[in-house]
Amino acid sequence: MDNNVSVFKIFVVEDDDWYNRLLVHHLTLNPDYEVTSFTSATDCLKSLHQSPDLVTVDYRLPDMKGLELLKKIKEHNNEIQVVLISEQDDIEVVVDLLKHGAYDYIVKSRDIRERLLNTVQNIRNRSGMQREIATLRKEVTKKYEYKNIIYGNSPAIHRIYDLINRATQTNITVMITGETGTGKELVAKAIHYNSDIAPRPFVAVNMAAIPKDLVESELFGHEKGAFTGANFRRIGKFEEANGGTLFLDELAEMEISLQAKLLRAIQEREIVRIGSNKPVSFDCRIIVATNKNLMESVKDGTFRQDLYYRLYGLPIEIPPLRERDNDIILLAKKFISDFCAENKLAVKTLTQSAVNKLKAYSFPGNVRELKSVSELAVVLTDGEEITADQIMTGGNDIIGELHDDNLTLREYNLRIVRNYMKMYDNNTKTVAEKLDIGIATVYRMLKEDKE
Repeated sequence: MDNNVSVFKIFVVEDDDWYNRLLVHHLTLNPDYEVTSFTSATDCLKSLHQSPDLVTVDYRLPDMKGLELLKKIKEHNNEIQVVLISEQDDIEVVVDLLKHGAYDYIVKSRDIRERLLNTVQNIRNRSGMQREIATLRKEVTKKYEYKNIIYGNSPAIHRIYDLINRATQTNITVMITGETGTGKELVAKAIHYNSDIAPRPFVAVNMAAIPKDLVESELFGHEKGAFTGANFRRIGKFEEANGGTLFLDELAEMEISLQAKLLRAIQEREIVRIGSNKPVSFDCRIIVATNKNLMESVKDGTFRQDLYYRLYGLPIEIPPLRERDNDIILLAKKFISDFCAENKLAVKTLTQSAVNKLKAYSFPGNVRELKSVSELAVVLTDGEEITADQIMTGGNDIIGELHDDNLTLREYNLRIVRNYMKMYDNNTKTVAEKLDIGIATVYRMLKEDKE
C-alpha cells in the first residue's frame, strides 16, 4: 500500500452470506480499502465507534429496515456516507432514502462491481476533499484565533476579545474604529474566520487606496463598454464577497456622492453594475473601519447621517497602544522572538533601559510602529541583549525614514544603507559587515542613491 494514501474504512451490512462475500471481494480488490462485514444492523451499530468512512446497507435486514439503520448511522455521525443496496427499485422508496441522507442507492445484481466501485471511489474523492477543506479551515481558524492576532493582556484587549466573540455569533454589521496601525483589518479577519461563513470569501477594500473615479466600478462592477477602457465585464467587490464578508476600510474617505449608492446597496442587498440597468442580488456580511470620528464627519457634512446609522451595528473601538498598560512590552518581546525565529537568530532579550525607553514612548504609529522598532532593534544588536541605544523611536533618523508604507523595496534598501553610513561614520567596510553584504554592493547602492 502507498504510505501516502490513507486507509478508507468500509462497513458492509448484508445478511445474505453469498452476497456479503461478493461485495467484500469486489471492495478488497483495492488495497487502500479496509473492509469489515456484518450480517445484522445491530452488530454494525455496535462498531460505529471505529469511525467508518462508508457503510453499505442492505435495505431488508432481519433486525432493522435499511431506512432505520441509515437514520441511526447519521445520528451517530453525519459525516459517514451510506449507500443502500437492495432488490427494491421503487422510486418513492429511493427518493425517501436520499432525503434522509443516503449517498446513493444501488439495485442488487450479479454485475454490481463497476457501479459499486465507481460509487465508492466518488465518495472517497469527496471525503478526501472534505478532510482537506476541514484541515485548511482549522489552520485558518487557528491563525486567526483572537489571541494569535491581537496580542496582549490588558483589560482593553480582553474587551476586544469579548466583542469579537459576540460579533461571530450573528451577521450584524460591525464598525471598527481606531488609530492607524492598531490592527483594524486583523479584527475584521478574526470575526470572519471565527464565524460560520469562514470558508466563504473575505474581501477587503481600502477606500483610501482607490482612485476616486474608480471607486464605483471597484465596488459595483461594470459592463463591457460602460466607459472608455471597459473592454470586458467586471464584477465588483460586493459580488466577489457574496456569501462571505466585505470589509470596507477607511470608509470616511468615500466621496459623499457615492455614499447614497452604498446606502441603497446595503439596504436593498443588491447592486447595479455601471452600464447596466439590471439589479444583481448579493448576500454578504458588511464590516467597516475608519480611523476618523464618523459622527464628526456627519456634523461637518462629509458623511451621510443615514449611512452612518445603517452601518453602526456593533461598534468595536480598538484602543491605541499607549492606553494598553504593559502590552507594549509583551508585544515587543513577541515581535523580537518571532523575528529572531524567522531569521534563524539567537533570541535576544530587552534590558531594563530598553524597556524603560519603550514604555516612555507614545507610539503614534501604534502596533505597526512597535513591530518596526522591535525588528530594527534586533538588526542593530550584536549581542544577546537589546539596549536603549538600539531602540530607535520618535524622531530618530532611521525609524523616521523607514516607517513609511509607501516605500518600494529598493527605496527601503537605499535608506537602510544611507542610515547605516551615518551611524558608522561613512565606514563602508563596517556597514557591509553589519548588513552582511559585499562592499561592492554598498558602493553600488550609494551610487544609485545619488542618481
